[in-house]
Amino acid sequence: MTDRIKVNAMDNDETKWPSWTAQGATTYAEAGVDTAEGARAVDAIKDAVHRTYRDEVRGDIGGFGGLFSINVAKNMADPILVSGTDGVGTKIQLAKLAGKHDTVGIDLVAMCVNDILATGAEPLFFLDYIAIGKLKSEAVAEIVSGIADGCQMSGAALIGGEMAEHPGVMDPNEYDLSGFCVGVVDRPEMLDPAKVQEGDVLIGLASSGIHSNGYSLVRKVVTDGKTLYELRMPQESLGGQSVLDALLEPTRIYVKPVRSVLRQLPGAVRSLAHITGGGITENLNRALPENMDAELHVGTWSMPPVIPFVCRAAHLDEHEALKTFNMGLGMVLVVDPSKVDQVMDILEAEGETPTVVGRIIPGSGEVAYVDQEKLFADNPSAEE
Repeated sequence: MTDRIKVNAMDNDETKWPSWTAQGATTYAEAGVDTAEGARAVDAIKDAVHRTYRDEVRGDIGGFGGLFSINVAKNMADPILVSGTDGVGTKIQLAKLAGKHDTVGIDLVAMCVNDILATGAEPLFFLDYIAIGKLKSEAVAEIVSGIADGCQMSGAALIGGEMAEHPGVMDPNEYDLSGFCVGVVDRPEMLDPAKVQEGDVLIGLASSGIHSNGYSLVRKVVTDGKTLYELRMPQESLGGQSVLDALLEPTRIYVKPVRSVLRQLPGAVRSLAHITGGGITENLNRALPENMDAELHVGTWSMPPVIPFVCRAAHLDEHEALKTFNMGLGMVLVVDPSKVDQVMDILEAEGETPTVVGRIIPGSGEVAYVDQEKLFADNPSAEE
């Protein structure tokens, strides 16, 4: 039977402490985790977090759980909670290369809130997870500042998160991000592919660039083997931007303009596709029923120059490009044809530049392209 060790806190006789305490203690800080720096990081992000708060937020950061009132759903007939989680992927490697860490926080929020928006949901709150090799309060504050910016753009409150230091597992300057968002939608008002009908109109909302997908390919063909000087040089084919600046352009957040349409014109939008990994081809089909196709008229929209720049570097043909990148469309709305003009007016009033890019036709739940060869017609850099 193991002997019990009884210790009196008032007794300083070292002979009564367990024998292993005399062998030289190793503290948590000596193991590489600095809890004091963690506390400083929490202090450093408080202002950024507080500017995202909504009336429904209860409590403050630092508790064991984020608190949010569900009064927001009290007038709904059948409130449905909608959740989404995502990360930023290897775009973070370019942020580290550029020494610019705020915009990836916007990317993180965008990838989550744009996804739940596809149901018509209003984002309510957001939580983040930051895994980092060596915690530095200033660096974390920069990242969280970007997350807070994204939350303000989407109307979601940043009510909690985690900063996890991983010494011995990650290099000191390495970090990774993931996020989790919760929203709510009234079931009768949910967007649903089953509501899509023949003749519905496709309205595209412009992307800001590559957004946050495909960066393993981007880095392989555009940045690997290049010097930082080369990547920071302005490029005429990028409209005067440097490669790094163009690639770090944050993902657009479409919540407020789209939610404005949903509020003002209930039923006008049937379904919605967030164009992420898999490009237009493998995302727009997710907004379709099994008996309808999306007929997309290529050449009716423009794209940021960084997209053909990357496609040229990767030698992608039109077919492969359309199933890899967003190709200039960050979101596509499937709209009742009788409401198209009204939807366009609201989107324009919200600062969007919407474009009619196609229509719904009978089919089998796929994306069909008309004039696919026009994809790079106005972007000669893609053909060099």
